[in-house]
Amino acid sequence: MFDLMTRNDSEGGSVLAPWRVYTPQHDTQLLTRALDREHVPAGAAVLDVGTGTGALALAAARRGAHVTAVDRTYRAVLTTRLNARLARLPVEVLHGDLFGPVGGRRFDLVVSNPPYVPTPGADPRRHRAAVAWDAGVDGRLLLDRICRSAHTSLRPGGVLLLVHSALCGIASTLAALERSGLDARVTDRCLVPFGPVLRSRGAWLRDRGLVDADEEKEELVVIRAERIR
Repeated sequence: MFDLMTRNDSEGGSVLAPWRVYTPQHDTQLLTRALDREHVPAGAAVLDVGTGTGALALAAARRGAHVTAVDRTYRAVLTTRLNARLARLPVEVLHGDLFGPVGGRRFDLVVSNPPYVPTPGADPRRHRAAVAWDAGVDGRLLLDRICRSAHTSLRPGGVLLLVHSALCGIASTLAALERSGLDARVTDRCLVPFGPVLRSRGAWLRDRGLVDADEEKEELVVIRAERIR
């Protein structure tokens, strides 16, 4: 089932990363740097939505937080449980869709690196590895749902840290978070070379006006949204 590979996590350690589970990459590193700047005291309640290998959950657990990680695929749930056990870190790992498994609970910090790659076709094919990154024609299949629902899982003063590509529309994310009552702003940006997936979709992305003919880099952003009340 697993065909395990080892990948460096966001803090220089290693995590097991099987096929069809998103491996830590530039976006994971960018989000971890944002997490490093947050005041996460020992015992803080942290939620990692779409945990993948659990790299972000482990980063929060190393700071003494009480961490819950959620993913919609059993493969990712098992991977995160295994990585937490290997790292000897306590992480509660739940299977389910976004905030569904933690309904009624409130957290001091929510982090999320969801699938956000614009995808030809209305709905990603769930049986393929692409489930870890494909997110509908505008890349917002999960982003919009997170923006609508994140405030329900945040305590007053709680913070959401969300990473995604500028191809998905930064302004759309900020506006959606503001509509849900959160104070949102971009805190981190970086340019990274197109990976194999975006290169393979170059013509389609150009036809949709998402990239220029000579564009070879993608901008990633971290958005910080705070529940003021």
